[in-house]
Amino acid sequence: MKIYFVLGLVMAGMTATAAAQSFSAPANKKKVEQTRRTAPVSRTEVTGVVPRAIRGGNPLQMLNPRAPARYGTAEQSVVYDPRYPGKWKGIKFFSILF
Repeated sequence: MKIYFVLGLVMAGMTATAAAQSFSAPANKKKVEQTRRTAPVSRTEVTGVVPRAIRGGNPLQMLNPRAPARYGTAEQSVVYDPRYPGKWKGIKFFSILF
């Protein structure tokens, strides 16, 4: 029984030594040139009520008529009816601009 135990330890040691030798790094390192990423052709912009509420600090300020200008205006979130100028038709919850 002791012979099998000693034999197992010797085999484990040989395996660990062989594994350590196979994963060693080369001595002389070459410089790896980094490739530059190109800018995307077009950036899509997501607008609407829900993204604006998530990005802004306080979404309740969107309902406040005296809110500061940094919270935006109602014209940014409203869809107008082309047949009746000045009359709104709906609210933009999500809008993707290309």
